Amino acid sequence: VQLQASGGGLVQVGGSLRLSCAASGRTFSARMFGYYGVAWFRQGPGEERELVARINGDSGDTVYADSVKGRFTISRDNAKNTVYLQMNNLKPEDTAVYYCARKTTTTYDSWGQGTQVTVSS
Repeated sequence: VQLQASGGGLVQVGGSLRLSCAASGRTFSARMFGYYGVAWFRQGPGEERELVARINGDSGDTVYADSVKGRFTISRDNAKNTVYLQMNNLKPEDTAVYYCARKTTTTYDSWGQGTQVTVSS
């Protein structure tokens, strides 16, 4: 299974976007999908990939990078096998390719193609 990111685009500073991360290759029951932790990462030009936000399985606890706290919100709809990233008050430094991945015990897997987010000033 892969997690495919979508919803990126070009937006002005201060604008908003909502990214979607959907499971492809198979359909999980809502209960099964809910077991999975899912994270959003991003990689800007010339930069290393960094964790943006994560939502844990079962508990639904969330974790955010300091740089996006208060602006980004991660959520999930298990019935739709989809995790969202609502991004508000976007800044030029948020420009990056955004990816989502499934959290395993030791690492992340199920990477799919990312989606480009460009914030223009």
